[in-house]
Amino acid sequence: MKYEAVIGLEVHTELRTATKIFCSCKTSFGAEPNTNVCPVCLGLPGVLPVLNKKVLEFAVRTGLALNCEISRYSKFDRKNYYYPDLPKNFQTSQYDLPICEHGHLDIEVDGKKSTVRITRAHMEEDAGKLVHHGTSITDSDYSLVDYNRTGTPLLEIVSEPDIRSAKEAVAYMEKLRAILQYCGVSDCKMEEGSLRCDANVSVRPVGQKELGTKTEIKNINSFRGVERAIEYEAMRQAQLLEDGGTVVQETRTWDEKEGVTKSMRKKEEANDYRYFPEPDLVPFTVSDEYIEEIRKTLPELPDARKARYMKSYGLAAYDADYLTNDKDRADYFEAMVAAGAEPKEAANWLMGDFAKLLSRDNLEMKAAPVQAAAMADLLKLIAKGTISGKIAKQVFSEMWTSGKTPETIVKEKGLVQISDTGALEELADRIIAANPQSVADFKAGKKKAVGFLMGQIMKETKGKANPQIVNGILTKKLSEQ
Repeated sequence: MKYEAVIGLEVHTELRTATKIFCSCKTSFGAEPNTNVCPVCLGLPGVLPVLNKKVLEFAVRTGLALNCEISRYSKFDRKNYYYPDLPKNFQTSQYDLPICEHGHLDIEVDGKKSTVRITRAHMEEDAGKLVHHGTSITDSDYSLVDYNRTGTPLLEIVSEPDIRSAKEAVAYMEKLRAILQYCGVSDCKMEEGSLRCDANVSVRPVGQKELGTKTEIKNINSFRGVERAIEYEAMRQAQLLEDGGTVVQETRTWDEKEGVTKSMRKKEEANDYRYFPEPDLVPFTVSDEYIEEIRKTLPELPDARKARYMKSYGLAAYDADYLTNDKDRADYFEAMVAAGAEPKEAANWLMGDFAKLLSRDNLEMKAAPVQAAAMADLLKLIAKGTISGKIAKQVFSEMWTSGKTPETIVKEKGLVQISDTGALEELADRIIAANPQSVADFKAGKKKAVGFLMGQIMKETKGKANPQIVNGILTKKLSEQ
């Protein structure tokens, strides 16, 4: 029997505010454990929370960018459960009156477009962090608790079960991350936990409308992890059903090292949390004027930017999508173009050599050691014929490590392209005379002979000969033989 996966994602993003959601403690990442805390976020007796107005602004901004309806009347609730990283034994969240509802996000995978509905996006406080002393939660001898993260503002964005594959789930996550970055509400650093994903996964026979029993995979913190965890869990469930077993509704954890999901606990239902309105925070209203003020501040979003790149710069859909699904990358590209780089060439370099070095050095776009203006200068040297594309790769590598300008590197290393026709013709005559077999091959219709001879010339000039001029000279001389 053939099965299909049915996937819904719950994405938690930490909002980029200076202070926590209900107190004035800092939200900075990497502080010494249990130093960014106070009686409010630790839930000590007698304290009262106060809503950070920036959190509300960021929530509304995100909701508008995700095509959501913004609730004019909303409130906070207590979600009651016990866990060591939750000092109050309840989480202040939103239940029946979330700030954003009924949105959608469009994705494309392998040329197939689809729409993922967004059920809701609601504000809540983050819990603390358990530091496990072992390779994972399942094999640790003990765990310590760091409450610095407690009270950090979160936006939980919940999708409908409209996703049908692990690749679609990754595409949704990438698009969502880009929108959050463009809106300036989160840095979305998955490695620091500011973007986390819980995946609800079930399988059903192809053609069946009823949903299967779902499991929830908690706190996946990389796109690769999202893809692998969903693929594994869908296969596990399908195999279980094929063998005559039953899928149990439960919460599971993803073990990155072993590449498997593992059972953690029975899956809770909403009534297990005993939600009730937060008595220490009054309900609040959001006016139409407030919403419109925020709407006016929305930036150009990824889809609009992609369309502009295709129309104004003539980029292919794939290239435009690659550039725009990361705001810093798109900003860098535009800075290159503004500095005089040809758009298609700029895109090719960012997708090729530039991306390779970022990956090799595990760097984010903002940390790249080569500025956009310097990259534009490099591309202009190629366009002017000062250096060849091959030499440009060598120059770029040196720019990355030394920080020098391309002009300086070309001058210091004597890398100026040889475009002197007379000198290149003399060299071509010598190479042709030394390789009679290549001349015979050319006359026999083997066009690859030109490539061999060109390789000999490039070797002799250490890659500095102008390849276009050399190709023309060789073709002409060989045709005259």
